[in-house]
Amino acid sequence: MIATLQFILFAQEYYYAPRGMSYGTLDGVNAVGLILIGIAGLIGMVVQARMQSRMKEYSAEPASKTGAQIARAMLDAYGLNDVQITHVKGQLTDHYNPLNRTVNLSDMVYSQATVAANAVAAHECGHAVQHAKAYPWLGLRSRMVPVVNIGTRLGQIVLLVGLILAASGAGATVAWIGLALFGTSTLFALVTLPVEFDASRRALAWLENSGEASYTMHDHARTALRWAAMTYVSAALSSIAMLLYYALRLLAMSSRRR
Repeated sequence: MIATLQFILFAQEYYYAPRGMSYGTLDGVNAVGLILIGIAGLIGMVVQARMQSRMKEYSAEPASKTGAQIARAMLDAYGLNDVQITHVKGQLTDHYNPLNRTVNLSDMVYSQATVAANAVAAHECGHAVQHAKAYPWLGLRSRMVPVVNIGTRLGQIVLLVGLILAASGAGATVAWIGLALFGTSTLFALVTLPVEFDASRRALAWLENSGEASYTMHDHARTALRWAAMTYVSAALSSIAMLLYYALRLLAMSSRRR
């Protein structure tokens, strides 16, 4: 994605250069855009590092049950006996699949009895509970997946073609269409936020009410899930910054032709 967008910038500047156009406005847009993207990227790096640090710390803190056992207990408590728990390879690859109703737990979570494993397993079960209770934001996110997949891939191509056409004097309509398609990923990132925060809320509530977590364990699980949720926040900020950057560039290009 980044490589494609960098190529878009190169193509745009290539088409401007032969026409002797002033770069003042675009230089200003570039500066503002790069600052926004840089700030979002820095926030993302800090959040990611903090999340990994907390997960590592709480992965060394023992618990009475493995992640798989906690997941089974939480699912059964909500009457979700038909939801299966599976083991998937990788690290932090945990997810709930609403299509086949499975809670998929990674190596670190499935078989380890730690605070981090319990927190992540309960969080993924929180998504299963959302699905069972027809949580509207989860339903919306699921319906958006095919649209976002198409929009993200097609949007890059349309935006590239649109920027080239706009730079050659053909207008920016195609570029705006490409940006709108590309923007579906930003919308998806925003819709994901309430889904993730609510799943963590459900997980923490069950851990506390079920007695599976002591006060200290519950506090540490809350911290781990908070930082995990913040990675989605930083991803949304990065997506907004990128979208705003290209919107500003298109506005600058349009204003130069008036």
